[in-house]
Amino acid sequence: MDFPLPPVGEGLIEVELVRWLVNVGDHVRRGQGLMEVLSDKATMEVPAPFEGTITHLTAVPGSKITVGNVVLSFAPGNGAKAIPPGTVSPGATLSASVAASVATAPTKAVASNGSNGSPTSEVSSPLPPAAPSVRLLARRFGIDLTRIVGTGPHGRILLDDLAPFLARPNTTASMAATKLEPPVLDLGTSGTVVKLAGIRRKIADHMLASKKHIPHYSYIDECDFTDLVRLRDQLREPFQKQGVKLTYLAFLVKAVARALKAVPIVNASYDESKEEISLHSHYHIGIAVAARAGLFVPVIHDADKKDVFTIARDIERLSGDAKAGKSKLDDLRGGTFTITSVGNVGGLISTPIINHPEVGIMGLGKVVKRPIYDAAGNLRPADMAYLSFSFDHRIVDGAIGATFGNAVVRQLQAPAVLLIAE
Repeated sequence: MDFPLPPVGEGLIEVELVRWLVNVGDHVRRGQGLMEVLSDKATMEVPAPFEGTITHLTAVPGSKITVGNVVLSFAPGNGAKAIPPGTVSPGATLSASVAASVATAPTKAVASNGSNGSPTSEVSSPLPPAAPSVRLLARRFGIDLTRIVGTGPHGRILLDDLAPFLARPNTTASMAATKLEPPVLDLGTSGTVVKLAGIRRKIADHMLASKKHIPHYSYIDECDFTDLVRLRDQLREPFQKQGVKLTYLAFLVKAVARALKAVPIVNASYDESKEEISLHSHYHIGIAVAARAGLFVPVIHDADKKDVFTIARDIERLSGDAKAGKSKLDDLRGGTFTITSVGNVGGLISTPIINHPEVGIMGLGKVVKRPIYDAAGNLRPADMAYLSFSFDHRIVDGAIGATFGNAVVRQLQAPAVLLIAE
């Protein structure tokens, strides 16, 4: 029997096949994951609504598949046996293109950083079968799913299987388990050829559209972070006691939201086909997150209505989901302005690409202590950072871009005011 791709989400007609979770000859049960598909950088599992043995896989990882198209064939029944490798009948084998893609796939291991990572088309080390909710819980508690024997159908790991690993002896261990580690980036392997597919292809297409349609210009200013560094140091421990990691980014999101209110034209999007500029009355701030699978931009919705604590908590959740490749579609949509940071890597200045169809983006460089002269001409140490802005020159003139930059700097140089509700 043929199995067509079922509806995978509201308004989704076409998705990309990331990887198969089954092979020809596998006996599957109802609810078992068959494949992982990708749409707008969000991955999801397609479960089996049947029980039977897989006889044919028709799609290649990295290819586009449309809802309603046949993606595999199976023999129904609950008594079928797995087909031993090398003894599969001609009618039940992988198609030549699928077999070739499996045989030539790079064998890269997923780095263990307290999470199970995001499976991509470049990763052939299989993760054990588990529902997204199970993987999320495992990631939050630093549990390595490859060391757990699943008690569900086909070895699927269930929530109950995690129970013995959830006991936390003390608060220190708890904080260590939930701490977000820097992502292990895929720096490439010399001498290999990797297909541009999955999330990397989504990123490439979006970046090309941004550079093709938007005439960028850059504006760079420096900002005195001295008071912000001091305030963050004072608040870090109280935030940690509430289970939230406080970073500079939380203050930047708040500062940008207020600056956008002062300069509304920057909180806009441009529709080329209609030749219309939409100035938004909501303030949804995207935050660029570097993950092993590529660059994600989850969105903090209504940032102007949230306090710094709530923003910091949202950043931690959204970053964690993005690094694990488990971002929800709603978390990746609706942004009106984007913030990116290279400071944690060590860069001082960047020229970021605007997230189309937005009209502006801001990059934060590394915070560096260096001597500066104050208004009275006295030399003093200060924590300084560069803010790099890119604007759509069709919409934002140079003077307006500088005005917006000044508004952001004013907010960041009086950081205590950001703690007061508007």
